[in-house]
Amino acid sequence: MSTTLTQEERAQHPVTHQQRVIIENYHGEKLVGILHDTGSKELVIVCHGFQSWKERIPMVNLAAALEKEGISAFRFDFAGNGESEGSFHYGNYRREADDLRAVIQHFRVEKRVITAITGHSKGGNVVLLYASKFNDVPIVVNMSGRFNLERGIEGRLGKDFLQRIKETGFIDVWNKRGKFEYRVTEESLMDRLSTDTHAACLLIHPDCRVLTVHGSMDRIVPVEDAMEFAKFIPNHKLHIIEGADHEYTSCQDELASVVVDFVRTHSRQDRDTSEQLSSCTRVDRSIQSRL
Repeated sequence: MSTTLTQEERAQHPVTHQQRVIIENYHGEKLVGILHDTGSKELVIVCHGFQSWKERIPMVNLAAALEKEGISAFRFDFAGNGESEGSFHYGNYRREADDLRAVIQHFRVEKRVITAITGHSKGGNVVLLYASKFNDVPIVVNMSGRFNLERGIEGRLGKDFLQRIKETGFIDVWNKRGKFEYRVTEESLMDRLSTDTHAACLLIHPDCRVLTVHGSMDRIVPVEDAMEFAKFIPNHKLHIIEGADHEYTSCQDELASVVVDFVRTHSRQDRDTSEQLSSCTRVDRSIQSRL
């Protein structure tokens, strides 16, 4: 006789199959990702940060931690990053939110339930922008996102970057070894500067549960940015990991534990609420049938 495992039983004995999945975005570009399929229909989407990709340690470790809890996960490369098609662009926050939309819609067609969207660094901003625009995912996790997008630009582009980019139309960025990394156009710079994080936070629905995780020793995005998110997102929890840097180099286990506990706790609450509402509906219909 066949039996269906409960979520708790799957968490105790997860059997995960990793599968390469290719999804086309709204610009005809192929996005490449890895699906960690535990057999659960519940799915968490994991988004990387600036100039990163799905194989960076925070993304791989978080997907593995979700696996252990019996929760399926999908980590993928935004267009122009990693294995995905397209050109890399500075800024591009809203377009990456559209990439995330394409991914979510793909899995919904396959009857998956998108439990949560999580993003690291720039990916944190992307998942919040997504939540502010679409309001169709109940749990959002922002890991080390930047609240003030005007900060951090001078460190990459140098002083007087606005004046220089208006004169030439672009600024090329080189690494410390003198190797060319990417070109910042005036259009892509304006895209970043016109992305209003504060307004996006205010648009996130109060029913959406948001967790912001940040490292106290983050030298790339200051921890003060995390505190700004806490001021403006209505249903928000803030967790500061003491001693953690931007990549959570020595704190991977704690990062994964905090995120997975948040997702697991609130997804269970959502299921309980849904079951209660369903039960109430059945009772109501039963009463009506006797009237």
